[in-house]
Amino acid sequence: MLEDGNPADLFEAKGEELWKTARGPRAASLERCDLGLGPGVVKGAWVQLPRWFADTRRVQDLESRLLTCMETLQGFDAREIATTPFDKGEQATVTALSAWIASMSRGQRMALPQKHAEERRFYELGKRAFFYRGGPMDFSCASCHGEAGKRIRLQDLPQLTTNPGDGVGFAAWPAYRVSSGELWTMQRRLNDCFRQQRFPYPGYASDVTVALAVYMGVNAKGAESIAPAIKR
Repeated sequence: MLEDGNPADLFEAKGEELWKTARGPRAASLERCDLGLGPGVVKGAWVQLPRWFADTRRVQDLESRLLTCMETLQGFDAREIATTPFDKGEQATVTALSAWIASMSRGQRMALPQKHAEERRFYELGKRAFFYRGGPMDFSCASCHGEAGKRIRLQDLPQLTTNPGDGVGFAAWPAYRVSSGELWTMQRRLNDCFRQQRFPYPGYASDVTVALAVYMGVNAKGAESIAPAIKR
C-alpha cells in the first residue's frame, strides 16, 4: 500500500526537468552527460553503476558522476556541492536527478560491470569496508546486513553479502523515507549507516562509499530495480 502515490514521483519529475534545463555558469543542460552508456543515454544506466569511467580514471557511482557532469558541462564547483548539506542548494539538485535517472531503469536487472581491474579492486575494497568493525560500538555494516533474518524493531534488515532478491537492498535505492519525509540517495543512506555505527561521516562521494556501493551492487546482480522505492 505504501507504493501507491509514492512522493518520489515528484522528485522524478523535478529531476527530468533539471536534466534538460540549461543551468550553471555555462548555461548548459546535462543532456550530453555520459553515465556510462554514451552521452545523454539515461535508460539502463542506473543498473550498471558504479562503474569505471575512462575520462576521470575513476570508478564512480551515480552521484559522483553527476558531480563530474555538473562541473564539466555546466561549470558548477563539484567540491562545493560535495560539502553542501543534504537537501540544500545543488545537493537537492543531485537528489532529484538521481531519482529520475534511477526511475529510467525501473524493472531492469542489476548488472554492474566487473571487467576493468579498478572495478574488481573496488569490489574488494567495498567488501573490506563492509566487514570492518570499529567505533565505540564495534559495529560493521555486516553487523546488521551480514546474515538473514535480522531486524531492528519492525524494520527488516536485508542480507547484503548475497543477492537479497528483487527490489530489496541496493536495488531499492534511492528511496523516499516515510519516517523523515525526504528522498534519500544511496550516498545519504550510507552516510546514515555510518552515523548509526558511531563512525565519523564519510566524505560525500568518497572512495569508501563508492566501493561499498560496488560491493552491494555486484552482490545484487540480477535483482530487479524498483528505485526510487518507498521505505519506512
